[in-house]
Amino acid sequence: MQNEERRAWIAIPIIVIIAAGVALAGSQGGQSVGNVPVFSLCVALAFIIQWIAFIPAYRAQTEKFFDLMGSLTYISVILLALLLSTSLDGRAWLLAGMVIIWAARLGTFLFRRILAAGEDRRFREIKPSLARFLLTWTLQGLWVTFSLAAALATITSEYRVELGFFAVVGTLI
Repeated sequence: MQNEERRAWIAIPIIVIIAAGVALAGSQGGQSVGNVPVFSLCVALAFIIQWIAFIPAYRAQTEKFFDLMGSLTYISVILLALLLSTSLDGRAWLLAGMVIIWAARLGTFLFRRILAAGEDRRFREIKPSLARFLLTWTLQGLWVTFSLAAALATITSEYRVELGFFAVVGTLI
């Protein structure tokens, strides 16, 4: 086994542990379904989508759907947060809408670009390696987790702070 392969196999569980830590931290004070925090379910979904999408991508040795799956993951995770959260307010809907619009725009742009180019050269050496290609998809799950964490915490929180509080604080600063 090459060093790069070995490092990838070591990195994958580390990434999952980091994501579990983010899920645990982000779930504090958040809503639950049964005994499972909604925030944690959203983090799990991000990785599940990536790993399921990895299977046909690896078999076909293609990266053409990588960015599109990233965008679909953002949208799916935010929709799950909306679906499972019971006390949604205007901020939750606004954040979700902003994430969905951004992800749809970016995903469409990147997917069109990759179709026009025919390939993403960065993946040439990675695709043949099961470990390295899986690591790339796993990192995308972590990226979705990190970049959605603030929005997910807001949407899934049991606590709401009145917007007027921020207006008062803003005028004091």
